[in-house]
Amino acid sequence: MTTANARSDYVKFLRSWMANPLKVSAVAPSGQSLARLMTAEISPGSGPVLELGPGTGVFTKALLARGVAEDDLTLVEFGADFAHMLEARFPRTRVVRMDATQLAESALFDGAPVGAVVSGLPLLSMSARSIEQILGGAFGYMREGGAFYQFTYRPMCPVPRPVLDRLGLKATLVGRTVRNIPPAAVYRVTQVGRNKRLFQMSNRPLAQVGPSQGAIEIMLKKSLTGVRMGTGFPSPCLVGRQSFCITRHFG
Repeated sequence: MTTANARSDYVKFLRSWMANPLKVSAVAPSGQSLARLMTAEISPGSGPVLELGPGTGVFTKALLARGVAEDDLTLVEFGADFAHMLEARFPRTRVVRMDATQLAESALFDGAPVGAVVSGLPLLSMSARSIEQILGGAFGYMREGGAFYQFTYRPMCPVPRPVLDRLGLKATLVGRTVRNIPPAAVYRVTQVGRNKRLFQMSNRPLAQVGPSQGAIEIMLKKSLTGVRMGTGFPSPCLVGRQSFCITRHFG
C-alpha cells in the first residue's frame, strides 16, 4: 500500500470512528503485526472464511497472504464507505453490508461450511446481548473444529464469561503484540464439546418459520431449562408448525 493510500485509509477510519464510535473499533486501521497474529492459524484449508467488520481490509489482505482464496472470503461490513472500498479492493470477495448482530437471520451460507471467523468488531463497546447474538450467529455457520478470532486492546478476553458459558464456548489467548497502536491481544473462541445442535436450532431455519428472533430465543432458553451437566435431557420446542427436540451437551 502506498503512503497516500495509507493516509487515506487513516482519514476514513478516523471519520468513521468520529461518526459512530460504537461501530468502529479504533481510530486507525490495525497494524500489520496484529493482522499477522489474527490470521496466523488460518490456512487455505480453512475456507470459507467469514470476516466481520473488515474496515479498510487489513485483515483481509493478511488472509489472502496466508493463501485463502479471495472467492472464499465473505466480508460483513456495516459502514457504507468501507463496504464500497472493500468491493473495489477485493472484487472477488463477497461483501455484505449488514449489522453483524443479524447474522443468524441472514442466511449467508447454505449449512455450516465456515472454517474460521475473523472479527474486527468493537466488542468492548457492545452489550453482552449483542456479543451473544454475534457469536451465536457466527457459530451457526461454522463447521466442527472451526474457530472465531477476536482481538482486543485490554488484557482479558472481550467476550464476557457468562456469554461463553451460555453458548458452550471457551476462549484461548493466541498471543499479544506491542507492535500495534495500541498494543493488542488475539483470542481464539471455540466450541466446548458438541454444542453444534444448539447453534443450528437458533439459526436461520427457525427464524424463517414465523416467530421473531426474540421469541425464538425465549423458546430456546425455556427448552433448555433443567438441563444438567452430563449428556443432557431432550426438551421439545414447538416453533410455528415444526417441532424440534433440543439437547445441550457440555464438554
